[in-house]
Amino acid sequence: MRGARRFAVVGIAAALWAAAVGASACDSARLREAARAGECKAVEAMGPSTLPELARLYRESSVAERARIAQVFYNLGWKSEDAKRALMADVHTADQMLRVQVQWALGRVSDDPAVIDVLLDNMRNDPVPLFRDKAACALAYDQVHLAPAQKLRLFEGLIGALDDPKLQVRQVAIQALAILTHQTKGYAPGGDVGARSAAVVAWQRWLDEYRANL
Repeated sequence: MRGARRFAVVGIAAALWAAAVGASACDSARLREAARAGECKAVEAMGPSTLPELARLYRESSVAERARIAQVFYNLGWKSEDAKRALMADVHTADQMLRVQVQWALGRVSDDPAVIDVLLDNMRNDPVPLFRDKAACALAYDQVHLAPAQKLRLFEGLIGALDDPKLQVRQVAIQALAILTHQTKGYAPGGDVGARSAAVVAWQRWLDEYRANL
């Protein structure tokens, strides 16, 4: 009797394990299908525990699929170190759709200072004007996890870009600052050097006050 009971328990445990494995495989398949199709609501319903698997799927997917998964990360807005690492691998990709989605998604998954730094670098130094513009958009709209102290790095970078030799960089930098602070300090990106310098001094004073109030 005892032996029969033991075999019965082992059989039940094996059945439960098989059911769990089957359910896990089914969930992974559903996640893969939804993520690669860009179906954010379906992924959201599965919960934040899917994020490591979602990041793995991102790395294993085609360029077009990665762009859709990046959009899923953006729409979810869930903080994830796994997602940040996956996206950062494509932050300099030459593919237009993927680059734009990655730049927008990064601030929605992370508050890592490295995200701010790479977006500022793209905004100022990328050879493609579109990518510079979209990096500025990401800095202005998508850094949703930053605390006030963490925004200091962002403001420092944008104010520093007001002296950039490239007109477009100066334009997108002041646009981002205006979106974030609702101020321009009279800065005109196409104005003469003297007027721009005076406005930059006003921005530096504002930055000092911001820093002092943290």
